[in-house]
Order: sequence, then structure tokens, then C-alpha cells
Amino acid sequence: MLGSLLKQMVSGTGRIPEEILKAMREQQEAVSGRRPQLVDIVKMLQLIMSSQRTYMCIDALDECTTAQRFRLFDSLKEILEKSPSARLFVTGRPHIRAEVAKHLAGRVASVSVGPTRDDIVSYLRFRLSHDETPDAMDESLEADILEKMPENISEM
Repeated sequence: MLGSLLKQMVSGTGRIPEEILKAMREQQEAVSGRRPQLVDIVKMLQLIMSSQRTYMCIDALDECTTAQRFRLFDSLKEILEKSPSARLFVTGRPHIRAEVAKHLAGRVASVSVGPTRDDIVSYLRFRLSHDETPDAMDESLEADILEKMPENISEM
């Protein structure tokens, strides 16, 4: 994930910073062109982010395994410590909120976002209006769906 982030950041700059080119050359020489390791990627991200305002967005963090999240948190913490102007936006289900706060303590503001009952009903109405087999449902079933589904919706 961080390797992809580094690639996006480097491709977004007009030119590749000399420090990054140097680090990539060193990697190629070190072990016959192997890909950079996590520690190297973190250092390169620190180099780029320390010199400019940077916004990172990581979506669906809860879909990473616990082990992946802990490694990612450690790396992000290192990056943010050396890059005071970097900002991080993370999305995930509520059950990981405590993990994020613990690992990125002092650098986190949490905002809960969720659908209202009206949002869910609007979505269901839209989906029902685009049903490919409209004759399979009568008005009574549609009314039951619109009444009961919003009550049973999860925090997803």
C-alpha cells in the first residue's frame, strides 16, 4: 500500500526528487534490482512529505488484516513524525477507531459518518424502482421491505 502511495506521489510531481532517484539507485545496486523494502519506502515518503504539504487517503482500513494494520500504523507514525505538514485521512468501520487512536495518538480527529433512516429508504426506493423483475413483487412486499430493512441495517 505504501509503495503504491509512493508511486502516486512521485508521479504527481513534475520531476522525481534527486533524493528519491538516489535511493532507488541504491536499492537497485544493493540486491540486483530488488524492490524497495518497507523501511526504504517509509524513508522516501518522509523525504517527499517533509518538503511539501501532503494529503494521504487510505480507504477501508478495516479490510486490512490486523497484522497489516499494525505494520501500516507503525509506518504512518514514522512518516508523520518527520512530516509535520502531512495530513492523513482514513476510512473504516467503527470497530477500528480505538486502534487508530492508540497507534496514531495525538494525531487523530475522529468523525462518525453513517446513513440516516431516510437515506436508507431513499436508496431502497431507488433500487426497487430499477428492479429487473418488477412483477415478482407486490405493493405489500415492497412496503414490508421499506419498513423492515432500515431497522435491520448495520453500521456499514
